[in-house]
This record gives sequence, C-alpha cells and structure tokens, in this order.
Amino acid sequence: MSVYNQNRGGIIQIIIGIIFTILIVQLISLQIFSSKYKLAADNNAIYIKIIYPDRGIIYDRRKKTMLENTISYDLVVIPNEAKGVDTNMLCQILKIDKATYSKRIIEAIIKNTRVKASAFEPFLSAETYAQLNENLYRFPGFTLSERSIRSYPYNTAAHVLGYVAEVDVNFLQKHAAEGYEMGDYAGMTGLERFYEPILMGQRGVTRFLRDNKGKIQGAYEKGIYDTLAIAGRNIFTSMDVEVQQLAEKLLQHKIGSAVAINPKTGGIIAMASSPGYNPNLLTGNQRRKTIGRLLLDTARAIYNRAIKGQYPPGSTFKPLGALIALDEGLITPAYGYNCRGSYGACGDPRKCEHHNPGHAANLQLALAYSCNSYFLQVFRMAIDNPKYHNPKKGYLKWKEYMNAFGFGKKLGVDLPSENRANIPDTAQYNRDFGGAKYWNSCYMLTLGIGQDRMTATPLQLANAMAYLANSGFYYTPHFVDSIENENEEDKVMLEKYRTKIEVTKIAKQYFDVIKEGMHDVTVIGTGAFIKVPGHDFCAKTGTAQNPHGKNHSLFVCFAPKENPTIAVAVVVENAGYGSTWAGPIAGLMMEKYLNDTLTTESKLKAENLSNVDLMPAAIKSWYVRNNKTEMLTPIEYNNDELADVWDMEMLSEISPAKAVMDTLKKIDTLPATPPSEPLPTKKVNKETAIDPLQKKKKVTAKKDGKL
Repeated sequence: MSVYNQNRGGIIQIIIGIIFTILIVQLISLQIFSSKYKLAADNNAIYIKIIYPDRGIIYDRRKKTMLENTISYDLVVIPNEAKGVDTNMLCQILKIDKATYSKRIIEAIIKNTRVKASAFEPFLSAETYAQLNENLYRFPGFTLSERSIRSYPYNTAAHVLGYVAEVDVNFLQKHAAEGYEMGDYAGMTGLERFYEPILMGQRGVTRFLRDNKGKIQGAYEKGIYDTLAIAGRNIFTSMDVEVQQLAEKLLQHKIGSAVAINPKTGGIIAMASSPGYNPNLLTGNQRRKTIGRLLLDTARAIYNRAIKGQYPPGSTFKPLGALIALDEGLITPAYGYNCRGSYGACGDPRKCEHHNPGHAANLQLALAYSCNSYFLQVFRMAIDNPKYHNPKKGYLKWKEYMNAFGFGKKLGVDLPSENRANIPDTAQYNRDFGGAKYWNSCYMLTLGIGQDRMTATPLQLANAMAYLANSGFYYTPHFVDSIENENEEDKVMLEKYRTKIEVTKIAKQYFDVIKEGMHDVTVIGTGAFIKVPGHDFCAKTGTAQNPHGKNHSLFVCFAPKENPTIAVAVVVENAGYGSTWAGPIAGLMMEKYLNDTLTTESKLKAENLSNVDLMPAAIKSWYVRNNKTEMLTPIEYNNDELADVWDMEMLSEISPAKAVMDTLKKIDTLPATPPSEPLPTKKVNKETAIDPLQKKKKVTAKKDGKL
C-alpha cells in the first residue's frame, strides 16, 4: 500500500512539474518572443499618420498642365478615441445633426474598424478648416489630415483624363494584391486608371508617441521608422489642350465625338465626346451628387463615344473599299461605272444621289462625288472575286483587309474600356441565310458603302485616315508620349505605341490615287465648301443611315495633303449630312492645329456652330420631364456609386443590331438649302477648379512600418 501511495505522490509531482514548466515557458514566450501585447501597447501609445503624396501631373504637348494637384483637408476620426467629444460644437461647425454624427461614427467603425482612422468629413472648406483647427482640442479622437487632390485647370478632356475616387469593397477585391485599403483613392477612369501605377506614387507614414490620455508627445523613436511620401511621376501627352477645347466647344448641344491623331506618331491630339461634363465637378464635395447626375443622364454624358460609340461608317468607308479593289487587281484608277442614279444589279435598286453622266467615269471622280453605285459594284467584285472561288472566301479576304485597317478589333489605345465595334463574321450570314452556299455579295451589298452590319468607333475612323495619310502604316493611337524618369518597365509598356505597324503591302501608287480622289472631295466634291486656310487637305464625307432616327453626320480627313500631320474623324449623331455639320467641325480643328489660330471668319463660324442645337428631341424631352435644364443639376446620390460607375465605364461590348437598312436615301450630297440659323441656347457657365478627387498611394512598408 505504501508503494502505491509513493507512486501516486510521484505522479502528482510530475503533473505539477509539467504544469509549472508550461507556465514558465508561456511566460518566457509572452515576455521575450511574442509581440502580441507589444503591438497592442504600441497601438495605444503610437499614433500613425498617413502622408498622401501628390499624384503625377498630366501635361499636353506644349507642357501645359491639363491635370494637377491642390491641397485639401479631411477631418479624420479614430472611433475608439472619440470620447468626451463636444458634439454640439462639432455638429454646429460641420452643419450636421447628432443623428448624422452617430451614423458617421458607425460607418467609420464598419468601414475601417474602431482603431483605424477614417475620414469623417472630407474636402473641408477653408472656413470649416479654420474653425476645426481652432477648436480641435474639444474633439479628442479627431485630427485634420492633409491630402493632395486633383484639379483640372482647363475644365476639359474629362473622358480622357478620368477621375479618382475612394475605393470600395468591390475595388479592393479586384485589386487585392495591390496594397489598397479602405479610405484610399485610386484612378477610376481614363488616363488616371490606365497609368495608375505611375501617377499614384507611394504614400508615407509618420509615427507619433502618445501619453495615456492620447495626447501627442512627439515623434516616435525620433522618426527612425517613418517613411517619406514619394510623389507620383508626371506623364507627357500628345494632346493639344486648345484643339481639345475647340472640339468640345463645337460639339456643344450635340451628341457625337471628334478624334484627331498625328499620323507621324499615332499620338492623339484631341478626343472629345459630347455631351460631356466639367471634370472639376467630380472632385471635392460635389462629386457624389454629380456622379449620380451623370449616371442617370439619358444622354450618357459619362460615356466616351470616341472609343465606345459604334456607328456605321457610311461613305467614309469608300476610300478603303477602293483600296482593296486596287490591291486585288479588280479595278484600275481609270475604271468607271455607268451610274444613272441607282444600282439595280442585285434586283432591289439602291439609290445614288447623282444622275449627271460621267460622275463615276473613273475612281477619282467616283470618290469626289461619292457615287454609291460605283462602290457597291466595287464591293461585289471583291466578294465575288473568281480568285477565291466562292463568296465566302472572297468575303473572308475582304474582312482580312478590314481587320488590317484597324476595324473590327481593339486598336489598343491607352484608355480602359475601348470597344472593337463590328466587322460581321461569315457565321452571322451563314446563320441568317441557311449556310454559305445560299448567300453571295448581294446579300450584304450595302457593306460596300459602310452600312449593313459594319460599325466603327470614331477612333478607328481617325486611325484609318492616319493609315491612308502614311500610305500603308500607322502607329497604335495613344495619348502618352513619355513618362518622367522613364525606366525599363515604362519603356516596355510604351514600346507598342512607338512601333510602326505595317499591316499590308499595298503599293504606294494606289494610295496616291486614293489621296487625289479625297483631295477632289474638297475641291469639286461633296466637301468643296470646307476650307483650311493655307492648306490643301484630303477628306471624305459620310451620311450614315440610323434606324433609330435621323441620319448620322460623319467626316474624315487628313492635312496637309502632302506630308500630313493631323488626321481627324468627326461623328455627329442624328444630324444629317456629313458635309453640313461634321465637316465644318473637322475643318476648324485642322485649322487650329495647323495654323495655331483661327481666322476672324473661322472664329465666327466656330461660335455659330457651337450654338447650333442638334440634340435629339427624345433627349430634350427627357430633360424637360426631369426638370434638367443644365448639366450641373444635382440628383440624389447612390452610396454604392463606385460599382455603378465602374460597370458603366467597363460596359461589355454589345453586338450591333441585326436590322439591315435596304433603302438608301440621302447619301453624301450637299443639302439643297444652306444650314439653318443657329438656335438660341442657354450657355453653361463652366465652373472653376474646386476640390478635385483625392488619390491613393501604396505603402511600400519597411519591416516594422506596415500599417
């Protein structure tokens, strides 16, 4: 029995020893190896302040600042420390009630936890900042945080430059590996989004030591763990801010787009989309109201029609159709067609506006007078080319040319959300007509004059003009020519914009023939009254049928005729003749770029054009029904706005309607009567730069400097 008791006593001693050993090991671990309680203590004793850097500045080709930074202040709160706050005075300064105060505190906790700083009132006015700064001691847990925000000095190029906004949950999930946190700002659209890694810079961190009452005592460890904010790098574009402003002015009270490209580099000189908006309205306190207004605007002012709008190119396509026929050996420059005012070779007559004998006696004249019959016949010859044995193979070869010209695919411009538009695939015709053996060129006849199911973006049309201007090559259209302190990674990114794209081996002599015909358009043809002082230029008018209303007005051109330095495409929706509306806009843009000014006569013309109201009646009635007389009218803001904006800017490509217009009406002819007098319209006063949106910077944290 005594042996049993001795064994039991030994076992108890062993158990006690084990427990004691565990306690000792745990104590050593907590005291020496574990940082858990040290971090908790540090959180109480150390105040971490984020230093947001300036975003990079965006310049035009003449180093004019198109997008810069200004200083703004946010009132920031750490909910866990907001105790003993004089809420009456705080609410009085901010002009809010206590219910709103409580709601914002709860939102800050949900958004960024109790122990992290969150913006309580962003974009403070100078007066509010002064009042808060004077009384900040009354508001424990609250601090004033300086932040650099965006400003648009010229109030222009909103669709191109883009804007920044506070990231939301969806954004954080999509960019989980990029170091963003709630409360950060990032580029959402335009160049701000595309060049975000370059423009954003790197945020810094400053640490302060606090006493047991939360008061700042000074720098923590003499600042050895602090990191400096590194400003984003500047980018230099090919844009001309004055040409951009002119394009936007000329498109006022209209729906459409204008794009100008330098054929020698592919640099985009101007890209306007109308209706537009003052980009400064998406900065500061007014952003939330403005973004809601833009999202619900039936004219889709936030929509960049230059890269997303899809239009039948109409007669602007004819030079390219002729180029294909020349390269395939189907016609010569002397080839003529006896047009008597319609084309009836496929049974159902297609109208041509010209009846005078000899208007299509050769290619040059057919281009000048935009003869439909001529180019319908040329298209049929390409599709039914005996070299390819059947229409399907002939069509595939024709489509190959079109893709080489930059149609039916994304060009790769340095903006997010470009559309490829549509060059129909044979599968669509096979499906609709029961198989390849049941269709031929007559089933898609109006492709020859830029109709049927063919669509193009204004950017693609301008790029096609750059291709013709260069006699067989182009550079990928782009905005950014260079980046400050360009590194190897930057060079790799920009390489595709600096590489010449020679997509075909078409002989230069054929391009010369096309250029002569396009020059005749401006001398004896459909665009003869459009002039650019001091310069000959080449152009093609277009009037594209629109199944939803009045025809679209199109005009494409490049200048000067010899050694071109600008290629332009203009589309004005529901406006009618290309020579009447789109043509004069393109002419003034070329004049401004080439001459660096407008003549007195041209200035008057520009003023009159800018006041002409061509907005469709359905959109006007929407504004009346919703009491929207100005683009600045605010509406209720949706708190989940970021997801909506993102979806809108990144709209999935929608297949064009299958409806085919069989009846050709007015195509590329001068109107019987001169343009109507300008309608009186109320001018919108553009706001000066207010508080632009904030930005976000990632932290490249040091080992002990992570947030």
